[in-house]
Amino acid sequence: MLGRLVDWFGDPTRWSGSAGIPARVLEHLGYTLLAVAIAAVIALPIGALVGHTRRGGLAVVGVANGLRALPELGVLVLFVLLLGLGLLPPTLALVLLAIPPMLAGAYSGVAGADPGAVDAARGIGMREHQILFGVEIPAAVPLVLGGVRFATLQVIATATIAAYVGLGGLGRYIIDGFAVRDFPQMLGGALIVAVLSVVVELVLQTLGRLVTPGPDRLRLPSARREPAPTPAPIPSREARP
Repeated sequence: MLGRLVDWFGDPTRWSGSAGIPARVLEHLGYTLLAVAIAAVIALPIGALVGHTRRGGLAVVGVANGLRALPELGVLVLFVLLLGLGLLPPTLALVLLAIPPMLAGAYSGVAGADPGAVDAARGIGMREHQILFGVEIPAAVPLVLGGVRFATLQVIATATIAAYVGLGGLGRYIIDGFAVRDFPQMLGGALIVAVLSVVVELVLQTLGRLVTPGPDRLRLPSARREPAPTPAPIPSREARP
């Protein structure tokens, strides 16, 4: 099996054309980016708003847990029955998969901001939107990025279901290989998905370290203070009248 797998990767036809590995990787990343972007537009604002107002937290947790329990393939089949074939059904299924970690990350990050910093921001007259964007969201960046990274990896691993409804991506190797019992092709597709997940994980971790604000960027603006006046020197005994 290992020798056949090496031969499969060594075939020059695997690296060119619309069915080659580079083209399939780009298709797979396209499905992933589309689903993650849509999920981020939906989940991040809701999670940040609920975390800031402290209202609806139980609903957020319940929705996130409920969406995690949905079977992706079953949801895909349901959307295909309702909407037909095409890009929309797998995209919706992947969006539902990506929403829970992003929603939980945004909510937990904003709600877990330092209460002292939030109270101090209110004390100096900052408005609620200024507190959200200037204090809470910068403090929530690590958890928000963690949710985005976890959602992206889940979508990459699950985007193979797009091939189940006739689309491209790396799932084509698995679905087509299973249809003809071509096990090296199935194993090759699975390995490419695994390697792609590791590469994307490393890229997102590096990006997270670059954009995560340091402690000095989270300080609240303080009122400008005038320097204390220098005390006058005490005259010596000889100088006293």
